[in-house]
Amino acid sequence: FERIKETLGFGSPIPSVPEVFFALAVSFSLNLIIGTLYKATYRGTRYSQDYVHTLVIVGTVTTILILVVGSHPNASAIGFGMFAAFAMIRFRRNLGQARDLAFILFSMMTGMVVGARLYPTAVATTIVMVAAIYVLSKKEAFAPKRASHNLRIRVNNDIQYDQTFAPIFEEFADATELISVESIQAGMMTELRWGILLKSGAKVSDFMEKLQVASGNNRVILTSTQRSFDN
Repeated sequence: FERIKETLGFGSPIPSVPEVFFALAVSFSLNLIIGTLYKATYRGTRYSQDYVHTLVIVGTVTTILILVVGSHPNASAIGFGMFAAFAMIRFRRNLGQARDLAFILFSMMTGMVVGARLYPTAVATTIVMVAAIYVLSKKEAFAPKRASHNLRIRVNNDIQYDQTFAPIFEEFADATELISVESIQAGMMTELRWGILLKSGAKVSDFMEKLQVASGNNRVILTSTQRSFDN
């Protein structure tokens, strides 16, 4: 191992060319892992391949910058310039989720640690963080009690919907939340929207049949909010 370190010039104040290539390879590999983690744990409809490529590129480029700043005689001046550059650059994609920003920071921090030539630290921290984020995502840690379905019902204006549907909700749902009440068809009808958390084992067909009868055979739409998006 010591011979390899001497060959790559790991101990020299200024990184040798072989060490630069080694650092870039390590940074690129670790950021590929981060990109894979982002894809594996993403939830939503706005997944972007371009964003994952950006994660890998930003992390690797950060490694180059830190290598230059850490080894150049005018490190403070270059560091100030780099800080100014980061301050002026605006991320050109509207972040759909708060976690998108966290992954950008994760990628940059990994690139910085590799650029600081702390290779074992970079590998160890990346593995620990990737494992932790994956477990949190798959175990649905800290998830709120969310509605399992959205319910839309159209009723005639003479129906007292708060009393009409209450017994049905009590039978089939653990929780309900009235989201909106909208007058439609020139005020002739009312459209109601609920968030519904159905009971475990509740039969959707029976639920829909009773809602249909209670609504006077008007339109009833039940849509799931717990969808998986494969990318």
